Amino acid sequence: MRIGEHRDLPDLVTIYNHYVRTSHVTFDLEPFTADEREDWFAGFRHAGRQRLLVAETGAGVVGYATSTPIRPKPAYATSVETTVYLDPHSIRRGIGTRLYAALFNTLAAESVHRAYAGIALPNPESIAFHERFGFRHVGTFDEAGWKFGKFWNVGWYERRF
Repeated sequence: MRIGEHRDLPDLVTIYNHYVRTSHVTFDLEPFTADEREDWFAGFRHAGRQRLLVAETGAGVVGYATSTPIRPKPAYATSVETTVYLDPHSIRRGIGTRLYAALFNTLAAESVHRAYAGIALPNPESIAFHERFGFRHVGTFDEAGWKFGKFWNVGWYERRF
């Protein structure tokens, strides 16, 4: 696991776009180009609670985990939203687990008080994954997103540090 670098951006976009096109786990509707994700990537250039870690094998970048502000207001500064995305061929190989473990170790040193994860439902694999890291369900937004011709609920999960 290492800090994401600008050279990783095309691979990160490829991984993410797979989920944009094929899954309800993200509510983005159209795939991105690397140029369109420049602002997103720029948010990770500063040290602190906003982090981007990547997993790399001989095949290149195979996954990434991020922490981003849960809300932009200053009182939320010690809370983050976390997420992990893997190349579909890299699922169930322990890569996501190693990414999240590294991310949470980094965040513990940054005085993070809470981490949150929004999980588009249904998604029992993601729920089980997050619960292994100490997340617990704290609420559900009913029919929060519209994708693929239907509404999707979002379960919100919280991890205390």
